[in-house]
Amino acid sequence: MIRFNLLLLAALIACALGLVTSQHQGRKHYVELQKEQEFSRQLEVEWGQLQLEQSTWATHARVEKLAVQSLGMRVPPASRVQVVPPAGAEAKP
Repeated sequence: MIRFNLLLLAALIACALGLVTSQHQGRKHYVELQKEQEFSRQLEVEWGQLQLEQSTWATHARVEKLAVQSLGMRVPPASRVQVVPPAGAEAKP
């Protein structure tokens, strides 16, 4: 009977240690999850800022200003502009 009680005590201690270990791992993984979610939120904010910056850099007025200042480009006169229809489109008389 004493051996059986000692065996049950050993099993109880093993189960208790397993429970404590699994709870500790669960808490550790939860903290890691929280950190990763915060990092994800920071990346989303940065992505939004980058999209806003890209749209600012690509505005028509800015591109036109840079083309004129840096490249010396200018809008051609209307007499030199030719409209080319897309391939496959029939010309209307």
